[in-house]
Amino acid sequence: MSFKKLSIVFLMLLLSLSILAQESLGKQKGNPGYWQQRVHYKMDIDVDVKKYQYTGTQELQYTNNSPDILSNVFYHLYFNAFQPGSEMDSRLQQVIDPDKRMVINKGTEEAPDYESKISVLKPNEIGYIKVFSLTQNGSAVSFKVEGTVLEVSLSTPILPGETVTFDMKFKGQIPLLIRRSGRNSSEGVALTMSQWYPKIAEYDYQGWQAHAYIAREFQGVFGDFDVTLHIDKKYTVAASGYLQNPQEVGHGYEDITKPIFKNKQKKLTWRFSAPNVHDFSWAADPNYIHDKLVVDADCTLHFFYKKSLKKKYRKNWKELQPKAVEIMRYFNQHIGAYPYRQYSIVQGGDGGMEYAMLTMITGKRSLGSLAGITAHEMAHTWFQQVLATNESTTPWMDEGFTDYISDKCIYQLFNKDPKILFRSAYQSYDYLANSHYQEPLTTHGDRYDTNMAYGIASYSMGTLFLSQLEYIIGAENVATSLKKYFDDFKFTHPTPNDFKRVAEKVSGIQLEWYLNEWTQTTHKIDYAVVSVMERRVHLKRIGTMPMPIDLTVQYTDGTSENYYIPLRMMRGEKQTKATQLKDWAWAMPNYTFTASKIIKSITIDPLEKTADINRVNNVFSF
Repeated sequence: MSFKKLSIVFLMLLLSLSILAQESLGKQKGNPGYWQQRVHYKMDIDVDVKKYQYTGTQELQYTNNSPDILSNVFYHLYFNAFQPGSEMDSRLQQVIDPDKRMVINKGTEEAPDYESKISVLKPNEIGYIKVFSLTQNGSAVSFKVEGTVLEVSLSTPILPGETVTFDMKFKGQIPLLIRRSGRNSSEGVALTMSQWYPKIAEYDYQGWQAHAYIAREFQGVFGDFDVTLHIDKKYTVAASGYLQNPQEVGHGYEDITKPIFKNKQKKLTWRFSAPNVHDFSWAADPNYIHDKLVVDADCTLHFFYKKSLKKKYRKNWKELQPKAVEIMRYFNQHIGAYPYRQYSIVQGGDGGMEYAMLTMITGKRSLGSLAGITAHEMAHTWFQQVLATNESTTPWMDEGFTDYISDKCIYQLFNKDPKILFRSAYQSYDYLANSHYQEPLTTHGDRYDTNMAYGIASYSMGTLFLSQLEYIIGAENVATSLKKYFDDFKFTHPTPNDFKRVAEKVSGIQLEWYLNEWTQTTHKIDYAVVSVMERRVHLKRIGTMPMPIDLTVQYTDGTSENYYIPLRMMRGEKQTKATQLKDWAWAMPNYTFTASKIIKSITIDPLEKTADINRVNNVFSF
């Protein structure tokens, strides 16, 4: 056999073994054909806190579990977005409603004239990541920088099932904090280090996800991170992962019952290990208070906030701590067990943002605000860090699901009236649906024409996807579906269809129509009571989106009765104590039925669980 034929046979053998491995892993995850890439980062970083710069080396072991041969790879260089003329800078100057944290209004509130804060950064204030060298298995590869993306041409393609090692030397400059990352926040936090290192892009069933950074969301490849930081000994560091040398660094990490090594150098060396995550972030400040609180035997919460905060804010941070324990226990119960041994709540950034085992939040807040933002960001750990849906293409699966469960948590924690749960989400959607700015939820997160449409779509419509699903299949089935979804798809980057199939299997109801209508179109829900003649009722679907119908009928004798009209294409019904009527086919806009007594009034969706855009015609009374 010739060498060429032998090579082909060998390659086909590799492909076969790779496919078998993928099928085996897929069956374990409940997703036939499942595969995903794998990484192991080892980074050594030296930080100059005076110049706001750092130099680093990165060893990246990259495993290609795909069935494809890879001739290129791509890295994200997120800090490059914080430069005049970047795509982020350009986008800020185009969008009609820019993020107020990222612009300067040179006009008035009535007639704003926005200028991008990035456009006025000085050379020593910009952010950057400069790659000096990159090798693959010891051999140099060619690369070029295109904005926030490093494009790498491989001299030797990566075969399916193969693991290669990339070695890189790089330098970064930390920008003034304009969005999420940077130095010297508005509350005086020195370093907020998120999306700070060269991060290899995700390659999945849709191909390379090498998106430019426009200030929206992120995604990454699951793997292990070993990160060593050398930084001024005065700085306390909060980071993803587990500190490996607490007795050497102290700063509240040490075990006071064991000997502490006193370092006489100007810098301390911090070693962190973060297993099975798709990101690594950290923050540092010489003024941090570091508190710890145990959730249970397997997990400890860490809190980092500035000593310079006013007394009332420091008091709120103290009172937050037992609340945070309750929040984590709520999510453990209602989603699934938190899979790591630590979680850090860190004052930093410019609002609230979730990262692996850590969140950055602003600190000058009331207790209610602190608890609310902590619940939201902590819930992201389950949906964005563990399930890890593609935030760029389906932000509603992360933001919306997170809002849904964190709102439920906060309402229980603070004994709020459950009748107003999700009211603001319904109101926001109603505003968007009645505007001309709405776009389908399938719109890429960066491509929404307005920030308003993106925000309401991702947060409010994502929340309502689950709230309305309670109406369609029942609240108990939704609760069961969430827990099964997490259990079946953790660490796998699931898609909307994956959740839909879980809910279908749990409920026995077909939901393709719902996923399509709510996420892939801008169809609206609008049902009306057209007429009532003693016992005869005429209903009409005016909107283009169909739904099953709950009705409450008040009779002239003072009694009432609930009715349920299934949607025919559900091919099933939710469990209900209401009187069930015949199915309503979506293609038929009109529906009639006869009640058991003379009617006084009738109301469609009395609990207002559907996002009906015109509730006036939902009620008919004599």
